[in-house]
Amino acid sequence: MVNFYYKIVYVYYGMSEVISFRVRRELKKKMERLRHINWSEVVRRAIEETVKREESRLGERDRARMKAAALRTDQLRRRIPGWSGVEEIRRWREAR
Repeated sequence: MVNFYYKIVYVYYGMSEVISFRVRRELKKKMERLRHINWSEVVRRAIEETVKREESRLGERDRARMKAAALRTDQLRRRIPGWSGVEEIRRWREAR
């Protein structure tokens, strides 16, 4: 007798959240005349595109801030005559 093992994969997206917003009465009437359009999908896509665009913009800003911080760190770093970091680390390791 042959036993077969089936793996069932469940994809769970979670519950959807409900949001509401206001539009002008004139716009609502125009939307009602265009009933063939899935307005929920239009709004969902617009929100997703806006979120992606803003996340990308914020990511670029974060990269710019990190680069500026690295440059500032390099400017603050100074050389001290007669002192070597490598020698100091070696001295502390040997002292253990």
